[in-house]
Amino acid sequence: MKQSEYPNTSLDFTLIKPVIDYALNEDIGNGDITTNSLIPVGLQSRATMIAKSSGIIAGLQVAEYIFRCLDPDIHWKTFISDGDSIKEGELILEISGSYRALLTGERLALNFMQRLSGIATMTSKCVHELDGMTTQILDTRKTVPGLRILDKYAVLMGGGTNHRIGLYDMVLIKDNHIKIAGGITSAVSQIKKNVPPNIQVEVEVTNLEEVKEALNAGVDIIMLDNMSTQTMAESVKIINGQAKVEASGNMTLSRLREVAATGVDFISIGALTHSVMAFDISMNIES
Repeated sequence: MKQSEYPNTSLDFTLIKPVIDYALNEDIGNGDITTNSLIPVGLQSRATMIAKSSGIIAGLQVAEYIFRCLDPDIHWKTFISDGDSIKEGELILEISGSYRALLTGERLALNFMQRLSGIATMTSKCVHELDGMTTQILDTRKTVPGLRILDKYAVLMGGGTNHRIGLYDMVLIKDNHIKIAGGITSAVSQIKKNVPPNIQVEVEVTNLEEVKEALNAGVDIIMLDNMSTQTMAESVKIINGQAKVEASGNMTLSRLREVAATGVDFISIGALTHSVMAFDISMNIES
C-alpha cells in the first residue's frame, strides 16, 4: 500500500456469503409457512423491481444470490449495474422463476438493496457537493456489525473512498490512546516500534498545538477533529503538505464545500453508514 493512501475494498463474495447465509436462515428458518401453505410447488411467475425514488443502486449481486439460493434456475435480468444512477419509476431488474422463491426472498433482497442503495445515494450526494474540488469523501467504522464489507462497498458505489476497514489495517491514534500513552509524541513513538513501516499512522488532534506535535512526530495523516473551519484552514497551513489531512466531526452536506476549501485531503462522514435512509424500491410479482 502506498504511503498516505486510504485502503479501498470491493465486494468480496467469499467474505459476505456467510453474512447472507445467516440472514437467510434468520428469516426463513425451517421454511416460509405462509408461502408454502398457499403456493403450489412448481408454480412459476415473474417479478420486477422498480425504483420509487432517484439515486444510486447497490446490492444487485446480493439480491441475485438470495434468489438463487431459493431457486438455482431463476432467470435474472438487470437493466442497471451497481454504482449507476437511476430515476424514480425506472426498472431495475426482472426475475422469472419459482413463485415460492420470489415471495420468500422478496423482503430479504429488498432489505439489503434498500440499505446499500441508500448508502450509495447519500455518498453520491456528498461527492457531487465537492464537484471541481480534490477533497475525497471517506466513510468510518460506524457500520452495522457484520455488514461492514457491504456498507463500505456501497460507499464505493456512491463514489466515496473507504477509510480503514477495521482495527487491523491502519493505525488511528485517538484521544484515549493519547491519554494512556502520555501524549501524541509518546503514542506515535510506541506505535512505530510495534507496527510494520508500511502501515499508515494517523493521529486525531483537536487544536493547533496538537497539530504541531503530530506533525513533528512524523505521522502520515492528521485528523482534525471537530474543529472550526478557520482552525482547519490554519492547521492545513501549518501542515503544508507534510502529511495528509482529514477533517472529521459534525460534517453536514451544506458544510462540505466550506470545509474542503480549507485544503483538507479527506472529509470523513459517519452518517453515510450509521444514519442511512433506505432507498425506496418496490418488487411486484405477477399473479
